[in-house]
Amino acid sequence: MATIYEVSELAGVSLATVSRVLNNSDKVSPATRAKVEAAMRELGYRPNTIAQSLASNRSNSVGVLVPELDGAFFGIMLSSIEDELRAAGKHVIFSAGHSDEEKEKASIEFLASRQCDALILHVFAVSDEYLGTLANGPVPIALIGRNLPEIPGRCFSLDNEEGSYQATRALVELGHRKVAYLAGPLWKSDARARFVGFQRALAESGLSFDQALLAEGNYQEASGKQGMRSLLRAGKPFTGLVSANDEMAIGAIEEVRERGMVIPDDLSIIGFDNVFFTRFMNPALSTVNYPIDVMGRMAARSVLRDVYGQEGLEIRNRFEPALVRRASVARHAQ
Repeated sequence: MATIYEVSELAGVSLATVSRVLNNSDKVSPATRAKVEAAMRELGYRPNTIAQSLASNRSNSVGVLVPELDGAFFGIMLSSIEDELRAAGKHVIFSAGHSDEEKEKASIEFLASRQCDALILHVFAVSDEYLGTLANGPVPIALIGRNLPEIPGRCFSLDNEEGSYQATRALVELGHRKVAYLAGPLWKSDARARFVGFQRALAESGLSFDQALLAEGNYQEASGKQGMRSLLRAGKPFTGLVSANDEMAIGAIEEVRERGMVIPDDLSIIGFDNVFFTRFMNPALSTVNYPIDVMGRMAARSVLRDVYGQEGLEIRNRFEPALVRRASVARHAQ
């Protein structure tokens, strides 16, 4: 097995230079890096990652915890984090917490036990007090979708209330006076904020909120279908629907189509998240853009900056939603 000494000799550089190449240091010229990498390929050299970790007190791995590993929304987020970290020579270990407090804590403990240099967390169930204690511990954390006073520079969030407000206002401005709402699980902070935005838009327009036009789902497609079924069963007429995410909106659309209704002639629908498939639907789904890919990159960059010392990285912490108008909404004939 080739050694670092043989790589150094074949490339004609010092051991320190080879080490800098292995650690992806920017203090090596492109020409020198190319010589070292060519020598490693010729010799079949594979760095001893365990020895590197012991020497640098770094594993060059980052733990990422999300509620689910499936679905378009979290898939986009995971991909963007992995892209950003891999480009910097770091590796990622993924885990899922399933929005359950004990599972989230167990996943965090698992990732920490893997000697991760930092953790990027998208969690709902653990408390702010728990996260505050974690933030003061030995493993740095970054949070997506949560704000924690202890680490404001490593929190990345969207104004969920404003997003739902924009969606509801759009329907009202199109003449819809009876607007239903398909909520996410209201114990989650983002779902509550989106519901507040819906209510605020109605109130500002002089419209009263009708409890019979509220259904609560779990952000999954099947719950959107069930929620729409419950809304229709209530017997209260409505011409517009705001859904707290795109997946539930898809379930709702499936239900109304099975009943012979046409989107948007019979019902205008707006989702939330702007996952990639919404623009390919027929009709294309109006939705609120949630730039989760950019947020994932920003969280990864905060780790590269704070843990690995990379400089000059553009990092943004707060994001504003934007309504994406497509063919699933139409003006309501008064």
